[in-house]
Amino acid sequence: MEQVRKLVLAHSAIANLYVDKVDEQKLVEASIKAMLKELDPHSTYLTAKEVEKMNEPLQGNFEGIGVQFNMAEDTLFVIQTVSNGPSEKVGILPGDRIVMVNDTAIAGVKMERDEIMKRLRGPKGSVVELGIVRRGYNEQLTFRVTRDKIPVNTLDAAYMIAPKVGYIKISSFGATTHDEFSAALDTLKKQKMEHLVLDLQNNGGGYLKAAVDMANDFLQEGHQIVYTEGDKSPYSEFKAMGKGQFQEGRLVVLIDEYSASASEIVTGAVQDWDRGIVVGRRSFGKGLVQRPVPMPDGSMIRLTIARYHTPSGRCIQKPYGEDIDYRKDLTERFNKGEMMHADSIHFPDSLKFQTCLMKRTVYGGGGIMPDHFVPLDTMSYTKYHRELTAKGAIVNTNLIVIDRYRKEYEARYPNFKSYMKRFEVDDTILSILLAEAEKAGVKYDEELYQASLPLLKVQLKALIARDLWDMSHFYEVYNHTDETVMKGLEIIQSKEFDLLEE
Repeated sequence: MEQVRKLVLAHSAIANLYVDKVDEQKLVEASIKAMLKELDPHSTYLTAKEVEKMNEPLQGNFEGIGVQFNMAEDTLFVIQTVSNGPSEKVGILPGDRIVMVNDTAIAGVKMERDEIMKRLRGPKGSVVELGIVRRGYNEQLTFRVTRDKIPVNTLDAAYMIAPKVGYIKISSFGATTHDEFSAALDTLKKQKMEHLVLDLQNNGGGYLKAAVDMANDFLQEGHQIVYTEGDKSPYSEFKAMGKGQFQEGRLVVLIDEYSASASEIVTGAVQDWDRGIVVGRRSFGKGLVQRPVPMPDGSMIRLTIARYHTPSGRCIQKPYGEDIDYRKDLTERFNKGEMMHADSIHFPDSLKFQTCLMKRTVYGGGGIMPDHFVPLDTMSYTKYHRELTAKGAIVNTNLIVIDRYRKEYEARYPNFKSYMKRFEVDDTILSILLAEAEKAGVKYDEELYQASLPLLKVQLKALIARDLWDMSHFYEVYNHTDETVMKGLEIIQSKEFDLLEE
């Protein structure tokens, strides 16, 4: 209590005695941030606006007009309308350009994306008037849209990647994740799925409950999923109830260096119980449990109260502290060769653990080390490709192509199957790409262009498929170039599961 009084006295002295007028809110927030900075990398302070922004994707919905859009040359370009959503109901179409919101122009005025989002979103039941420019119409069209709740999906793709093998990709763990996952499992089972590739690459985590619910689908009754412990937080554990939807059948989990938190909980439980095989690269290593501490003004402290441990006892959290540059950990992994060579990763004996059933060796020390390592692809992802991506040339090319040729493609490819079989990224599309690259200031390099060309063609084909249909079809095209996905599929069809299935 003495230290608390000291802090209050310091604030009182500054507020009442300082030579100039003081912004007390700013002062208090700076004090909170400074205290949290002394603790760990994941204890943070969020303003009221940041809290609202953070919660939307986790809660599973927001209130708005129901369009997926991108910005093309200072103009909001509608890529898709949400099925049966507010915009679709009034007749707004993919390819439309939204240029006015109520009485305010949003096109050609260099308005920030967040400001545009703020104008489009609003309470359910409120009405917004949109000015639309549509190809083939000389005059601006006007639509009155009644805002509604718009779902935020965390499941990006679900399809049959091979006979009897399903593929599901989860982008994050939110309030609706388990419902989405359950529905996808049901759909794939109806298509004769027996085995599953679960893709958690680039999944930064989310709600603990969503991770526990998913792991419960794979594990037997009584199997521990995860446990937590902290100095002020007593031991707490979560166990499978034994009523999961996918307790039989082969399971491969895909991870990479951006798979974190809830993703690591699911992966660690699957690996520790020898339920499946993990493929990819070592995961991020985020195993600190945060509890939200709401403030009266709507702001929040997310305070670390415990650590996650996998069933074998491994701590998921990677090291942090004064002598460790936590934010540069992934860069250091890359520089040390960890992303390219599994044998560059060395674990001391103290970090060796055994799985619960087969007594296989697994490793602690932060993150989940996969059973099968897949190196980062550095051949196709050249410097030229990185610049095309960073400067938006690939995305802009897709927007131009889908805008010009959408109706032609829809007529030529009545379904995805015909598109997948017959569509090719031709010289016309590539010339648009090169023009966009030049416009963005990307210097042409013939050798690097040719090295990245197969990947560029697949990316553009996948993006066009996404805009003609949905995100699941993007991955159905793109996954043929993802070495981790292809390795996972190879393993699930191999004899490697024989030992786990004995």
